[in-house]
Amino acid sequence: MTDLYKPLCSLKEGHWFKLICGASFQHLPAVRNLTLAYTLAGADCIDVAADPAVIAAAQEALAVAKSLASDAQQRGFAYQSRPWLMVSLNDGEDPHFRKAEFNPQACPVACPRPCEKICPAQAIVFDRDRFSGVVQDLCYGCGRCLPICPSDLIYTRAYVSTPGAVAPLVLSTGVDALEIHTQVGRITEFKRLWQAIKPWLNRLKLIAISCPDGDGMIEYLWNLYRIIAPLSCPLIWQTDGRPMSGDIGDGTTLAAVKLGQKVLAAGLPGYVQLAGGTNDYTVAKLKAIGLIKGSEVKGQKSGKDNNPLSLKSNHHSLTNNHPYISGIAYGSYARVLLSPILEQLEHTPMNQATVVPSTRLEDNQELLWQAVKLANSLVSQLKSM
Repeated sequence: MTDLYKPLCSLKEGHWFKLICGASFQHLPAVRNLTLAYTLAGADCIDVAADPAVIAAAQEALAVAKSLASDAQQRGFAYQSRPWLMVSLNDGEDPHFRKAEFNPQACPVACPRPCEKICPAQAIVFDRDRFSGVVQDLCYGCGRCLPICPSDLIYTRAYVSTPGAVAPLVLSTGVDALEIHTQVGRITEFKRLWQAIKPWLNRLKLIAISCPDGDGMIEYLWNLYRIIAPLSCPLIWQTDGRPMSGDIGDGTTLAAVKLGQKVLAAGLPGYVQLAGGTNDYTVAKLKAIGLIKGSEVKGQKSGKDNNPLSLKSNHHSLTNNHPYISGIAYGSYARVLLSPILEQLEHTPMNQATVVPSTRLEDNQELLWQAVKLANSLVSQLKSM
């Protein structure tokens, strides 16, 4: 197996790590630097917005990471090969595909601005001499500002993936994987998007389907599988426990784990990967209940998938022969973890001859390896299993 498929080995072995930059996060310097740091720390997949400029920024970081591979390995980091680059699409309205908006001129002068304080992306700013409002490239749609506005002035603008834009992304930008965000009850919408993707499947290394919990979820996922099977590439079911909340606290990971257990129990063909509320506590929680390979609870036995819908002839539509989580995706927590360093980078001159700071992490070697060390503190939790 070539280095290009090392990520698949991680998936099979149960230590797949995915960085979610954000389906609505389009701040190019941050995407580039997050991609670089987590790639050098050993990430298997980088998930970015389906935006050519964002994809290009991530690809540039992947190339820089390759040039720094030997240095990273000498420092003891887990980088082995280029991670797969994934873009996220949606078949309907979804909280991951939206931006907050409001008119700052309408804000009362005496407002304490709780929206500015609560925004994890620091996307809400007030500076009437320059710019006030939502920095659109930074906003990733978490929605925490909506209920906290005393004047109820904040709203969201959502968008849906255009099927016609899928093919150019896959054909011309070197994307390795696609993730479809869906919700229970959107069979018609899913079929429409799938038909747009289908002609280009032979160019992809991975398909992922992300779905939050809801009444009839398992039946809905089985219906989706009937639509997409057979596949010529691996399939991931991403269980979106509590979307975009991993940086809030340890309790958010419980929703992610609980939903992962539910999908595992259904025996769906493919791999199960957690998301939505994942953070520094997630691996420990999975270890405690034996849901990571190698950390079985005493007396636990591997399960068998006897579902007649499993396609035995398709080796990529892998059945769940064990009750394990195959990987974890980290979004808001992974980004917030590195935010102090990325903020420091923005205010650190490249050298004494210039007062203009560089936005490229590799231009400041000290901050670069600090960022990789922090990223590694999260990645290594899975890689050390």
